[in-house]
Amino acid sequence: MLKRLFVLALFISIIGNYSEEKKVWAEQIEYTFGVVPQYEIRKLASIWLPILTELEARTGLKFRLVGTYNIPDFEDNFIKGDFDFAYMNPYHSRLAYKNQGYTPLVRDDGKQLFGILVTSKTSGFTSVQQLEGKKIAFPSPNALGASLVVRADLDQIYSLTYKPKYVHTHSSVYLNVALGKVAAGGGVMGSFSTQPIEIRDKLIILYKTRTMTPHPVVAHPRVPMEHQELVRKAFLEIGETKNGALLLAKIPIKKITAASPTDYEELDTWGLEHYVE
Repeated sequence: MLKRLFVLALFISIIGNYSEEKKVWAEQIEYTFGVVPQYEIRKLASIWLPILTELEARTGLKFRLVGTYNIPDFEDNFIKGDFDFAYMNPYHSRLAYKNQGYTPLVRDDGKQLFGILVTSKTSGFTSVQQLEGKKIAFPSPNALGASLVVRADLDQIYSLTYKPKYVHTHSSVYLNVALGKVAAGGGVMGSFSTQPIEIRDKLIILYKTRTMTPHPVVAHPRVPMEHQELVRKAFLEIGETKNGALLLAKIPIKKITAASPTDYEELDTWGLEHYVE
């Protein structure tokens, strides 16, 4: 009897140690989460850290926000597969899908994305044609709505000649226009609507481009499928709560829904690769 009790106790001890080791191992799982630098890093952190905290609570996983200074650095990172998860623009999602197999998990279903061209209220500009030969600011050559699509439209629709100035972030574009350092600037409604009122009130939207499906959250194929689905489910659940919807609105995502690669295939026909630098 004593021998049996000893064996049983040893078995329980082994199982207990294994369970504890498994628990510790699970707690040590940490995924990197990259975010396209539409804003400066401190603002991105204020938006995304509360969301990642909510994801951790709902999935049991850990996430580390990875900031990048500019869009070219962000592109280099996802092309190399540095991020486990990332929030990126639609064109980036196609590049990430083709180069690394990143799969879209969720996206906004409450609006369509389009580029805008803004100018100062005091500039006197009333048409795109008036920007001929002028200096126009963009966050970077490869920012989708704010640069690629705007530049494609200026070229293909208006045959406009202009001087591009790349200023790293959307916020810098709007500031340069507001201060009169450039004649106009490329952006998107999401970043424009979140600018400080003192900047936004100095600007007008001169032009809107064609529309496209908004930014997705994507996952690298090395992330186990069950964890990808946990994250997808958690995002959708966050969007169903009042406080969660307020958090997502800061991204901005108005109405979150599941996403797939087919949502972005149309971009392959737009010839945007001719404007990538």
